[in-house]
Amino acid sequence: MLLTIALILFVLWLLGVAVLHVTGAVIHVLLVVAVFVGLVQLFRGRAV
Repeated sequence: MLLTIALILFVLWLLGVAVLHVTGAVIHVLLVVAVFVGLVQLFRGRAV
């Protein structure tokens, strides 16, 4: 779930930088948070 959100935020960030030339600090902070949450979920894992 959180990995999906991280992926969506990453794609939106790429679109903002590449297409709209939006390089606001808020978008970059959201990207960093999304990557961090994704890495935590990856390394922590969940019991099925």
